Amino acid sequence: MKMLRFRSPSLRSLDQEILCTIRLLDDSEISCSIQRDTRGQFLLDHVCNHYNLLEKDYFGIRYVDPEKQRHWLEPNKPVVRQMKSQQPYTMCFRVKFYPHEPMKIKEELTRYLLYLQLKRDIYHGRLLCPFAEAAYLGACIIQAELGDYDPEEHPSDYIRDFKLFPKQSLKLERKIMEIHKNELRGQCAALAELNMLQRAHSLETYGVDPHPCKDFTGSTAFLGFTATGFVVFQGNKRIHLLKWADVSKLKFEGKTFYVIGIQKEKKLVLTFHTSTPAACKHLWKCGVENQAFYKCAKSSQIKTVSSSNIFFKGSRFRYSGRVAKEVIEASSKIQREPPEVRRYSDFCFSPSLGVAPVKDSVPLSPLKSLAGSADAEQQSTEAGNSASGNDLQPRVSMETSRSAVCLLSLFSSPCASMLPTPVDDSQGGVDLLFSSPVQSPVRLLRELHADPDIQAQLEAERERDRAYERTRLAARSRMSGVLTSSLRLLSSNDRVNACVLSVARFVAVVMGVLLVTVPTLLLLLESDIDVSFLHEIRQTPEFEQFHYEYYCPLRRWILCKIRKQIRSSVCLNM
Repeated sequence: MKMLRFRSPSLRSLDQEILCTIRLLDDSEISCSIQRDTRGQFLLDHVCNHYNLLEKDYFGIRYVDPEKQRHWLEPNKPVVRQMKSQQPYTMCFRVKFYPHEPMKIKEELTRYLLYLQLKRDIYHGRLLCPFAEAAYLGACIIQAELGDYDPEEHPSDYIRDFKLFPKQSLKLERKIMEIHKNELRGQCAALAELNMLQRAHSLETYGVDPHPCKDFTGSTAFLGFTATGFVVFQGNKRIHLLKWADVSKLKFEGKTFYVIGIQKEKKLVLTFHTSTPAACKHLWKCGVENQAFYKCAKSSQIKTVSSSNIFFKGSRFRYSGRVAKEVIEASSKIQREPPEVRRYSDFCFSPSLGVAPVKDSVPLSPLKSLAGSADAEQQSTEAGNSASGNDLQPRVSMETSRSAVCLLSLFSSPCASMLPTPVDDSQGGVDLLFSSPVQSPVRLLRELHADPDIQAQLEAERERDRAYERTRLAARSRMSGVLTSSLRLLSSNDRVNACVLSVARFVAVVMGVLLVTVPTLLLLLESDIDVSFLHEIRQTPEFEQFHYEYYCPLRRWILCKIRKQIRSSVCLNM
């Protein structure tokens, strides 16, 4: 008699180390090894320890799966269970929750990291700027990178060496130069960065990570979540702002995303359609996390939410972390000596080095391997997962010395992480974030959004539509052929019998559904049984709408008819 033996994993497989590479906000990288059961919080702590960062609740780690879908790394789940790409893993350290009031950030280091994120947002077209605001923000960046204007060191076209915006006109460069010369003189890098944060946080698209989708009319829209609430953009206009206090529920079903709330004392249900179910779930999770972070007063108030309809639980998710009010309170209690903030400009333009700005065309720049990419998040992730990409990207480990950083800076411009794009002087402005005719997806991808994540999502959506259309046409042709051959074989009696059988089956199914649905509805509508499951269903907006708008009028009409019949019967008997 043979005995069954189960193969147990060896100690070597349990102790196998997995290499993770995390790209930072300045496009440098740090690496570490993890185990198969290492949770996401370990990687976030690893990066924060590298920076000596305490106010870390604003930040997160983002990655892109093989289907080009972006995700935030969940801190309470193992990294291996979340990553679908091949090893080694490549991720990006980014701002996840933008502070509502940057002035309440305690440490200069945290403000500097937020400044780097906003500089990326400006360049990649995520921060919508009117001309005057764009000029001031650009001047603050120049002041933080170069310091005061010096006619001996800075030529007449020195702003051209900095690629700050997706479309940078000559008129904009001259205005930036004017503000840099006259208004910002004497400001240190920290003060210039703070002024940039103060001006940027007042813009409508501050903190908006746009999610592309389509509304109920089929028009392209971009959804986002800010400290204020849920926002919707079409073209370059914000068409919806629903404050978090007015948002009662976020849910999704397949590729459809719902926002249920109250506006002007009326119930509001907004419906949007994403390209894939994964994109819809990511959108829902981002909304749940942002609502919990900005709306709740304490983390103990956060509840597990469900993307449920009336009868099914669906996906369940809970934001794990501190909320904005707790983060601000904790920041006010920090008493340590402020950590050193190491900027590229400290090395590139130090008087002791005597290094002038290097133009983006210098072929020795180690960051030139990123050329052709508008957003480093997705392409760096893809490059990190391939051997050739790893060879091209610069890697800076935690043990990188000051001299190594200085050497890197010698070969790259102050904005080396901000990659160059063609200058278009005909536009005259920089309102490029969401500005594009809704009916022109080609122009939308070219002018509206330089983010390759959105390009990949929209391109995948179009490819799926084309594949679906081809499949539908092929199925229709096959079905027509099958039906034609079947009709030729069937006699008239067979067709009648088949039709009668189909009708009988349909009636049986309808009766079965009614026998289950009608008693359940009556139980919900008429009974006073206070069971938690029934109570949850009664509290849903869909059920309340059905009850007050359809059931109650129908019940009144039936009772009125019954009363009239009874009265007529009584009159006849008398």
